[in-house]
Amino acid sequence: MEIIVYRNPPLASEQRALPAEHYNLARGLQARSPRGVAFVPIRSMQMLGILDAEEFVFLDAHEKQLAVLAWRGFRPQQRTGLDQPVAYEALYYREDARELMARLQPELFKAMQGLAARDRVAGPARVLFFERKERTG
Repeated sequence: MEIIVYRNPPLASEQRALPAEHYNLARGLQARSPRGVAFVPIRSMQMLGILDAEEFVFLDAHEKQLAVLAWRGFRPQQRTGLDQPVAYEALYYREDARELMARLQPELFKAMQGLAARDRVAGPARVLFFERKERTG
């Protein structure tokens, strides 16, 4: 899938922190994608999250090619454990982006959980043991 995203100059920016569980899940979804980009529809907000290695960009369903928000500058190397939050910079491209931000982080997490659950194997895992045949000759 190819999407062209346009951006106006940011109206504001701020430093924030993404909970570890959210960051780790986003990176896991990216890793499952053949191109390293996860497209996350956030239906409750009528937005699309595009998650790649450099940033997370959020588009409104009504202005499909214009960025509303972007999260970038993730610094996972600053944390000392995988259960610690990850610092990032939030860029706001629209007047109402700050208000959207209050809902976006938890709604993105719910949407990512839904995507991750689609490909999970239902039921308990089993370990299969195979006998190793000795080579002769």
